[in-house]
Amino acid sequence: MINWKNGHLKVDETTLSEIESFAKDYMQFMAVAKTERETVTQSIKEAREKGFRNLDELEGSWRPGEKVYFENRKKSVVFAVLGQKPATEGVNIVVAHVDAPRLDLKPRPLKEDEQIAILETHYYGGIKNFHWVSTPLALHGVVVKTDGTVVEIAVGDKDEDPVLVIPDILPHLGRKIQMSKTMDEAIPGESLDVVIGSVPLKDEEKEPVKKFILKLLNDTYGITEADFLSAELEVVPALKPREVGLDRALIGAYAQDDRVCGYTAFRALLDLAEVPEKTAVVILADKEEVGSMGNTGMRSAFIDKFLSKLIALTKPSFSPLDLYEAWNRTKVLSADVTAAVDPIWKSVHEMQNAARMHYGPVLTKYTGSRGKGGANDAHAEFLAQVREAFDKEGVIWQMAELGKVDEGGGGTVALFMADRGADVVDIGVALWGMHSLFEVSSKLDVYYAYKANQAFFKHLK
Repeated sequence: MINWKNGHLKVDETTLSEIESFAKDYMQFMAVAKTERETVTQSIKEAREKGFRNLDELEGSWRPGEKVYFENRKKSVVFAVLGQKPATEGVNIVVAHVDAPRLDLKPRPLKEDEQIAILETHYYGGIKNFHWVSTPLALHGVVVKTDGTVVEIAVGDKDEDPVLVIPDILPHLGRKIQMSKTMDEAIPGESLDVVIGSVPLKDEEKEPVKKFILKLLNDTYGITEADFLSAELEVVPALKPREVGLDRALIGAYAQDDRVCGYTAFRALLDLAEVPEKTAVVILADKEEVGSMGNTGMRSAFIDKFLSKLIALTKPSFSPLDLYEAWNRTKVLSADVTAAVDPIWKSVHEMQNAARMHYGPVLTKYTGSRGKGGANDAHAEFLAQVREAFDKEGVIWQMAELGKVDEGGGGTVALFMADRGADVVDIGVALWGMHSLFEVSSKLDVYYAYKANQAFFKHLK
């Protein structure tokens, strides 16, 4: 008989202490990893401190226990601990994405209107526009100058920093222009313009506020208006991770979809106590929120290149068939968040197959929408192996679907890994407020996602 219940009724004080310690580390990581670039940079920094080396710098042949990473354009990265068996025998992968819904600056973003300097944006991923108005915002990213100089910008998150904002209209004047419309129409994407300044440059008649902002940018960062043409600047919430609830059992933070799965996978790999039988791999990928397109997303060849490099350590001259066979022997956890039952909105869930806070990470046999459209559907044999691994290590976990059959749905990168021939199942931490500016997770679920990944690396053959 299935007897899932709230994990807080199962754990002892020692485990609770471990949960709190892990949550503290996770929140510190999330405070500095506000973009996919920052997440990749921070994870590589922490990995190198644990002895990981760039795969391209590796000399010699296969050495079990060797720790390597493979960076892809500063937006995605693969980490691995080489196992006792060569890569031709397949590897065990946990893959998560580290991009998140946000507002990207347009190529020519800066303009002045009514003596206010604003930045025009183009939203990235599935957002609710109304989440982004009248809330403190930060600006993160890079500007690349024509001489190759990379200028990093991060403003809005320190206590002493100014923040940006998208002002909303007051309710007194908003009845016709906004409040009589649907939520989808009330705040159009083109109105998500960010206020960046309001002081005019003296002795300038044309666009004096814009020119003052350009002067500030040049004085501070050495950039010009033309440099926006080769920039990747993201508007993100200027919010710190916080404990939620008087019992402090929950975590609120931006971009937990899907950096919570990325972090728990990454830490599981860093903390491996023994050399795994099969090589343990963690992929932190980009572009999932827009379909995994581009050469940093999971539809691209960078992961095939990585696996090929591993195969070449033991078989320098290998055929395409060797790569195919390696994929066919590979096991994958596609780690992405799902929806936890919110008592306010529980009507969208079929309660017997719904995920709950504090019940552990959620195994999901299939995602997709309605008739499993666009889904990977995990094989029963593989699910049984994963269940066994979790149970051997005492992992608290649950199994669920994403909402009622006809309610909607969603997808992950699982199908792209399955296309390569691997066995794949989805797993993730359940959230409230997914794709909002302040997503909420359970500390217990975050910790047991970490433990589930460790069990997977240890026991999957």
